Amino acid sequence: MKNRIKENIEGYLYILPALMVVIFIYAFPIIKNIQYSFLDLSQQGAPFVGFRNYRVAFTDKTFFISIKNNFTLFLLIPLLVIFSLLFSALLYERLRGWKFYRTVIFLPYVLSITVVGIFFSFFFQGNGVLNMVLRKIGLEFLALNWLGSTKLALPTVMIVILWKEFGYGVVLFLARLMTVQEVLYDAAEIDGAGWFQKLWYITIPQLATVIEFYIFLALITMLSWVFNYIYVITFGGPAQRTYVSEFYIYIQAFRQNSIGVSAVVALFLFFITGLLAIFSYRIRRRLYAEYE
Repeated sequence: MKNRIKENIEGYLYILPALMVVIFIYAFPIIKNIQYSFLDLSQQGAPFVGFRNYRVAFTDKTFFISIKNNFTLFLLIPLLVIFSLLFSALLYERLRGWKFYRTVIFLPYVLSITVVGIFFSFFFQGNGVLNMVLRKIGLEFLALNWLGSTKLALPTVMIVILWKEFGYGVVLFLARLMTVQEVLYDAAEIDGAGWFQKLWYITIPQLATVIEFYIFLALITMLSWVFNYIYVITFGGPAQRTYVSEFYIYIQAFRQNSIGVSAVVALFLFFITGLLAIFSYRIRRRLYAEYE
């Protein structure tokens, strides 16, 4: 028992320098955000204003639009999982040219979001490539104001995000499938199982922990990694209908000089992300116990 305690202490001592750096990197901004949330940094001396910044944030209609849009983006997660699952299962069959298809599918993910955003901002313009093609082939009724409509702007951005992000899931799932024993699929084929049966009874159970991990990453992405898409494609428009929480923080901090309000929203995002992390950890433990 004493030897085990000694080994544990030695292990913690080895990781202590790196642990201190990580704690400083993460803890310092959090502490400063908490401090800023109670100050008015737009005035000289940054006076203490209590919960005023919290009242401003939580009574701002635009803030609730931003949060609502973040949760709307969560609707992409089932699509990301389904597309990633189906394409990875197809690539696992090693179709002719599967390595080429894998590269083509993964390529959008490694492209710069700025480049992708600029391209699609021109592609979906009123006189952009998409509408020009639709008009040429006689489908002018489908030539819509994709980015200028308050109803279509966010779904249009969601299409772009789906196109760019699902390639990572395909590669992630495919990497896990490469470690699955092929004897499982051979036995299923001998028993007369079809492709969808193998997908349901073998592929999905084998990918259960990876799917959970990917869902967690996708949740974090939709919650706090979509700023570049909004900034480049729509800049929050039209009429603030494509605001997300990150973009709201940017506008408050750097356009309206309300750093205290932006700190409040940042803390709110940190709290939501923490809850998701705890929830994901508990599910992962249960899945590992079940499929161990």
